[in-house]
Amino acid sequence: MRARLLRGAAFLVLGLALLSAAFAQAAKTDALKLYLDGKSEEARVATLAEIAADPQNIEAYVVLCWSLLDLERWADAENYALKAYAIRRDPRVVEILGEASFMLGRNEASLRYFQSYVAALPEGTRVGVAYYHMGELYLRQARFSHADIALTAALQFAPSNARWWARLGWAREKANDTQGALRAYGEALRLDPRLEDALLGKERVAARAR
Repeated sequence: MRARLLRGAAFLVLGLALLSAAFAQAAKTDALKLYLDGKSEEARVATLAEIAADPQNIEAYVVLCWSLLDLERWADAENYALKAYAIRRDPRVVEILGEASFMLGRNEASLRYFQSYVAALPEGTRVGVAYYHMGELYLRQARFSHADIALTAALQFAPSNARWWARLGWAREKANDTQGALRAYGEALRLDPRLEDALLGKERVAARAR
């Protein structure tokens, strides 16, 4: 009788453990789904609960930081990304630090983070975004040829992004690459005929070329 009771108690504990694990996995999935559905505030709340339950949960930290970036809470994103980085030097966390540093005006640090990310995950899901930010950082530094290379790389991952084409046009315009600038502005306008930056840029370059 005692043995049966002990076995029953053991099965009950195992069942509760499996149920708890299932709930934890469901919470993780739900937080990511909330973020992917554009519900960044809800995802932020969900991931904070996950981290409270498991302070080493790197996946929760990643989704939390992505949500904070979407919410334009740059300093908070940096703060939690640094905590996550102390747990594991995950390339996704490095990319988050690059975006947060970019928005906080820490250009050199941001560039180093993005360079580390693309080196570690050359086919990562945010490589295009990383290259775009690198292009913008090079523009801030007036390194226009580098900006051209980075923005061209970004567009390999997002060829239909009209705004990025316009920024490539600007980089080439500043580098006095007239024909390259016209091609980039033209592609931006093909994708979005009303994009003001591309319209004005094409007019400027065309006027100088006459």
